[in-house]
Amino acid sequence: MRMLLKVQMDTAASNEAIKQGTLQQTMEAALEKLRPEAAYFTAENGCRTGYLFFDLADPSDLPVISEPFFMGLNAKLYYSPAMNADELRKGLSALGR
Repeated sequence: MRMLLKVQMDTAASNEAIKQGTLQQTMEAALEKLRPEAAYFTAENGCRTGYLFFDLADPSDLPVISEPFFMGLNAKLYYSPAMNADELRKGLSALGR
């Protein structure tokens, strides 16, 4: 299932990760593992924030995905199922039946 993962990083923890050189390592490892179809990075509510759209094959993968962000960046994570435009069209057309 396509998922949106929002990673909102604690500023102090991510500042330290930058100083230690681990922020890039954490992100590269996540991108390698998730192979997202899209990844965007910005600032939201004063925090470094990433949006990753990826396929979640098995919910048991959530701890493996989440813990590096929790432990290394003191991040807040938000997961949400997501659709592309074709999937939305398909879902909406099913409503008309």
